[in-house]
Amino acid sequence: MCGNNMSAPLPAIVPAARRATAAVIFLHGLGDTGHGWAEAFAGIRIPHVKYICPHAPTMPVSLNMRMSMPSWFDIHGLSPDAEEDEGGIKRASENIKALIDQEVKNGIPSDRIILGGFSQGGALSLYTALTTQQKLAGVVALSCWLPLRNSFPQASAINVNKDIALLQCHGDCDPLVPFMFGHQTAEKMKTLINPANVTFKSYRGLPHSACPEVKHFLVKMQKFCCFLVLENGTY
Repeated sequence: MCGNNMSAPLPAIVPAARRATAAVIFLHGLGDTGHGWAEAFAGIRIPHVKYICPHAPTMPVSLNMRMSMPSWFDIHGLSPDAEEDEGGIKRASENIKALIDQEVKNGIPSDRIILGGFSQGGALSLYTALTTQQKLAGVVALSCWLPLRNSFPQASAINVNKDIALLQCHGDCDPLVPFMFGHQTAEKMKTLINPANVTFKSYRGLPHSACPEVKHFLVKMQKFCCFLVLENGTY
């Protein structure tokens, strides 16, 4: 459940109120844990949906003077030309794919699983959705970017999620992951999946902070989830 060989705690889970027929796997941002997001989902949960919020391992992060903190992979910088931790990104993605596989083994079809995340977690969600061999219901990407963007389309899993639904949200006053990066990511995604299925939502005056964003983003995400994973399994 991590982007390197370090161990990470078991995920924070919000169980379905009745039999789980769908799941949301949501990845937190740099320096955070899954607990806050699990609490947020508990307040808006859909009865037949299980919410899984894994925790990143603790590791030194180059961006923050090598201080150790929860991180899915190392981050060297936030500029478009910054060096990327290719090995760490790929290892973290494989562990998220293993989590998806586990939910399939638990009886939830992969096309009833939504993958999402905030900031670094959103970036990992985008990369994983494009490279997994499992067909997913959708992906939610909040205030983030596409890692290893120059490796696509070659790195994409062939046709598996070409019609996946993508909801991408970004504040236009984000000082850490600039709005331009989010918009460029949405345009890139339109070249990799069906562009008709890409929704990019901007939020005026919103910075890069999970706290004020939760109420804005989760309302939009709730509607997105309801549409994709209706209780009767139809779309």
